Amino acid sequence: MREDLAQEEKKYWVGFNVFEGIGPLRFKLLLDYFETAEKAYKASVEELRKIGLGEKLVLKFEESRKNFDLDSYLLRVSQLGIEVLISEDKNYPKLLKEIQDYPPVIYVKRRLKSANTEKSSSELQSASIFEKKAVAVVGTRLPTAYGRKVTEMMVEGLVANGLVIVSGLARGIDAIAHKHTIYNKGLTIGVLGCGLDKVYPPEHKGLIEEIIKSGGAVISEFPLGMDAVPGNFPARNRIISGLSLGVMVTEAAEDSGSLITASHAAEQGREVFAVPGPITSPMSKGTAELIKKGAKLVTGVEDILEELGIRGATGRKSTTGTTGMELTEDEKKILEILKEGDLGIDDIIRKSGLDSGKVGSLLSIMEIRGLIKNYNGVYSLVI
Repeated sequence: MREDLAQEEKKYWVGFNVFEGIGPLRFKLLLDYFETAEKAYKASVEELRKIGLGEKLVLKFEESRKNFDLDSYLLRVSQLGIEVLISEDKNYPKLLKEIQDYPPVIYVKRRLKSANTEKSSSELQSASIFEKKAVAVVGTRLPTAYGRKVTEMMVEGLVANGLVIVSGLARGIDAIAHKHTIYNKGLTIGVLGCGLDKVYPPEHKGLIEEIIKSGGAVISEFPLGMDAVPGNFPARNRIISGLSLGVMVTEAAEDSGSLITASHAAEQGREVFAVPGPITSPMSKGTAELIKKGAKLVTGVEDILEELGIRGATGRKSTTGTTGMELTEDEKKILEILKEGDLGIDDIIRKSGLDSGKVGSLLSIMEIRGLIKNYNGVYSLVI
């Protein structure tokens, strides 16, 4: 197909994306019937009725295409530095296209090419981000200190092993995952539940800029002008999991939206990983429920690498590292106590004089860091 014809056809894919009422599955049916998006977009009202779209939808679509200036819309997309990918494009994410309800159109914002015809290495890196292996990291918008620390530790290990981190740019665990990826010189993809001309939450404008600047990407299936309404987020979550080999939930309450992402991952045949947490914390209930349902229990990065068949950066099982790490005074206190011998949590609480909730959180973190082991409720040193 000639490039100009391909671009013309792509325009009508975008036309259907902008029209609210025809989703991915209905668009595929139209494409199958009319063979091209252009023919479908220009079809008569009678033809659209004939294929069973429904009278209200047909009339709404007719009104929309009469009053909507598609060329002006595409010009604005271009002026904002946004790239449009349709599922027929060769650089559309291959993994995403494997899911049943993949979005026909996605909008992508990443580092722009320079006026130079030669691509720099950083631009090539940006262009190939969708070809790299990725893991989604999601969780509560209200993380505890434990959740924050665990997310940072796990992200650091995943990035060290060359994995792209995907998340939803929400407050809490999502933001921590994006920021810590950038901090560790990794690549991250943020998936928005609104148009790319919007920022939600608004305080993440700077984070979005940092993601793009660092070679990552921000994407959305929603057209320009679309606000971040609640109904958009379940759809957004299927893209987060669809871009990833697996989804890791580090901390989540029972009603956390991150559990929807995990559910999408399971339905898509992707791996689901859950980090255990203190049983006293409400933010551990969601991950505990995932583990009960068969999610892979994660106590270190090596658990994810092993499940995905990825060799660690050192050519052997990756570890979170137990030497040269900074320890808090409370962690040092617990290590000193365990040097005397293996102990249960009640004895550790009594000897340390620390609050029971804090001890539970510390023990979980220290186990994930590879400092201690838990054998049926009895803790012992591994260093």
